[in-house]
Amino acid sequence: MHWIDWLVVAAGMAIVIAIGLRTQRYVRGVADFLTAGRVAGRYVLCVAGAEAAMGLVSLVAMYEVYYKSGFAYGFWGAVASPLFIVLSLTGYCVYRFRETRAMTMGQFLEMRYSRRFRICAGILQSISGIVNYAIFPAVGARFLVYFCDLPVETTIGGWVFPTFALAMAAFLGLALVIACLGGQITIMATDCIQGLLSYPMYVVVVLFFFTRFSWSRDIAPALLDRPPGQSLINPFDITALRDFNLFAVLVGIVGNVVNRMGWSGSQGYNCAARNAHEQKMGAVLGTWRAGFSTMMYVLLAVVAFAYLNSDKFQGGPTGAVACRTDLAVKAAEDVVSAPHLREARDLVVDYLKTGTITPELQTMLDKTAAIKAQEEADRARLRYAAEREAEQAKAAAGDTAVEEAPEETKAPTAEEIARAAAISDAEARHLAREARMRTAQDAIRAVDPGASQTFATIFGQMRVPIALRYLMPIGITGLFCAICVFLLVSTDTTYLHSWGSILVQDVILPIRGKPFTPKQQLRLLRMLIGFVAVFAFFFSWFFGQVDYISMFFTITGAIWLGGSGPCIVGGLYWKRGATAGAWASLIFGSTMALTGIILQKLWVPKLYPWLYEHGKVDAIAVWLERLSGPFEPIIKWRMSSEKFPINSVEIYAFTLLISISLYVVISLISSRGGKVFNMDRMLHRGKYHREGLEIKHPPLTLRSVLPRLIGIDSQYTRGDKILAWSVFIWSFGWGFLCCFVGVAIWNTISPWGNAGWSRWFFFTHFVLAGIIGVVSTIWFTIGGTRDLLQLIRDLEKIDENVLDDGRVVGHVSADDVQLVERVDHAKVDPSAPAAEAAEAAEAESSAEGATPPTPPKA
Repeated sequence: MHWIDWLVVAAGMAIVIAIGLRTQRYVRGVADFLTAGRVAGRYVLCVAGAEAAMGLVSLVAMYEVYYKSGFAYGFWGAVASPLFIVLSLTGYCVYRFRETRAMTMGQFLEMRYSRRFRICAGILQSISGIVNYAIFPAVGARFLVYFCDLPVETTIGGWVFPTFALAMAAFLGLALVIACLGGQITIMATDCIQGLLSYPMYVVVVLFFFTRFSWSRDIAPALLDRPPGQSLINPFDITALRDFNLFAVLVGIVGNVVNRMGWSGSQGYNCAARNAHEQKMGAVLGTWRAGFSTMMYVLLAVVAFAYLNSDKFQGGPTGAVACRTDLAVKAAEDVVSAPHLREARDLVVDYLKTGTITPELQTMLDKTAAIKAQEEADRARLRYAAEREAEQAKAAAGDTAVEEAPEETKAPTAEEIARAAAISDAEARHLAREARMRTAQDAIRAVDPGASQTFATIFGQMRVPIALRYLMPIGITGLFCAICVFLLVSTDTTYLHSWGSILVQDVILPIRGKPFTPKQQLRLLRMLIGFVAVFAFFFSWFFGQVDYISMFFTITGAIWLGGSGPCIVGGLYWKRGATAGAWASLIFGSTMALTGIILQKLWVPKLYPWLYEHGKVDAIAVWLERLSGPFEPIIKWRMSSEKFPINSVEIYAFTLLISISLYVVISLISSRGGKVFNMDRMLHRGKYHREGLEIKHPPLTLRSVLPRLIGIDSQYTRGDKILAWSVFIWSFGWGFLCCFVGVAIWNTISPWGNAGWSRWFFFTHFVLAGIIGVVSTIWFTIGGTRDLLQLIRDLEKIDENVLDDGRVVGHVSADDVQLVERVDHAKVDPSAPAAEAAEAAEAESSAEGATPPTPPKA
């Protein structure tokens, strides 16, 4: 990059660091470090939370998805928009979790179930979260190395280091300092300021690309040039998409409902609002906050696709051919780095630069070709075996006669070979453009199959970033790089804080039993945050990715999310949810997810070769085809030596379904006899009310049904009601009824064709999004600045409460024990099970309508 670009990045980070140093003084106790004192307003929650949630790794994952599947498959996600609208407006899970005043999910789980369950859940959540996060630094650092055109290796004092490792160390170190200075206070303040600084940058980047590229002449033709069934534009022509398809959309919908509060990567934001209503309104504002940011992410993805795939951009020193060669060379030098593979790497790099295949390289390619030929023969034999078995099954049912199978599989006819090899012109052009990359991958496979997979993965991840570098001029490059650094640092600080805090609060603290002093607990929190950073650094350095980022997130997240969702939703909303059901759901979900990770990681180097050597490939292949047959082509399981047949989304889906069933059935069995949990006490309702305005529900009338359905209650001001109705009308009226139902019906009766879909997506994703972006940029800049200043003023006023440290006594937060004992006129029993504690409190309470005493300050 030019020095002007580096100056833009440095100036932005200097402001962020200054804000972090300014706000760290307000940390007085554990609650401040973990929840920012619970005094955040809705706009600072919305702006900072969005910046924390949309990390640089998420941007790269989004580019992977859009490059492969475009806009088309996302259209069908709107089928569940009415459901998500209601969930958002009613504060589903978000509101009730904030009512518990729990600082971590584990604290809530101990309040609802048991201490042992909290410890087990904390361990699983930590493993899932830390491993899931552990590729963030590598992806983010690689993005910057490739985008900024830094060398793959850097020599310091005679020692050679991977540049991406040095970049990881630098940014993890910065994130660690911010997270440890003031915990959630400095994280939320710096995330908010990064979000506010990014708003004008989004506008400039978007305007530049719209002046450089034409949708109708440059972008749309490239997006439309796709094989049948793989459209990037037309949602009615996506049946051939494998990894990102309608099944992935359906699983995402179910997962978002069940695991609404399951993921704790930004847990500090879940409990930072000044009350539950403010927490809910911060989530409601999320409908409008995206503006230019989402528009920019989508625009850059499609511009990069057009640049790399349109014939008009292929030639010249800054053309797509040069870009692909640069990317392939960099990826080969990056991935094939072992000393004993240097000679092979040099051969591959020379080929990528010159296109000349040397005799040594040809030997490597011949070895891979022999492996592929054997695999193809195996697949042909498997197909024949499956067909014969199906015919025999029909014959057994009396449908048809079956001839005796020949001793050997017949060779396919010329016509069958031609049909199998037939591809569309669009696919042929795409294959030709990346022919060198695939040849290089084959050569690498001959010496290291694992490195070959990682090479292809890195090539796919960095395809868009390196294309953007070729397209951006001085100044715009610096602005976009600053945005990326903001995304990288904001997510690193938030995730380091979250997973380090969970280790302390939900594992060490409940195991210890007795409380720490505030200084001891803060010191331990900072130490464990540092441990997470060190682990992520070394994991990122040595772990070779073999799957899409979103797929990796799905399967590693499923270690926790596969079974935790029913425990959380059931615990917040179902008084009969039992500890036994929670145990069953969590253990099964985690076991299935771990099994999936092991199978995916060991499939190529260990499992498939073992199955082949022992003659078990055929039998397993037949069963896989039988199981997936009813769901094809959406779910299609085929044996392959290159990849585990069942992808991460499919593993997650089946895990989720069985976990929900286990929780419900076992809870119903365990709660026979009328055992129920005291939900009012946990949620601070009724006589346990503690903060904010208590909700009053007027009688339900025909006129009040819809307002009640979208979450409007007695706490809503006039402005809150306007906001809620605007979200409902926009999301349901326009987004669902017009953009989904109306468009789907229209296309069922009279299909638009690719040109019509191109115009439609340009209008919705760029024209309308641009109008909203102008309004939201001004709106959230003002609101975010105001709330950030108010946050600082409120932090100066709060008092420290040493009891508010995350401990739970007898299913009651230590901070609430005094309140509960006075209201219930009963001592809290630290050893009582959840249902028994609730029954004892109700039996001994003699002041059902008594006014609760003033609680201690939080």
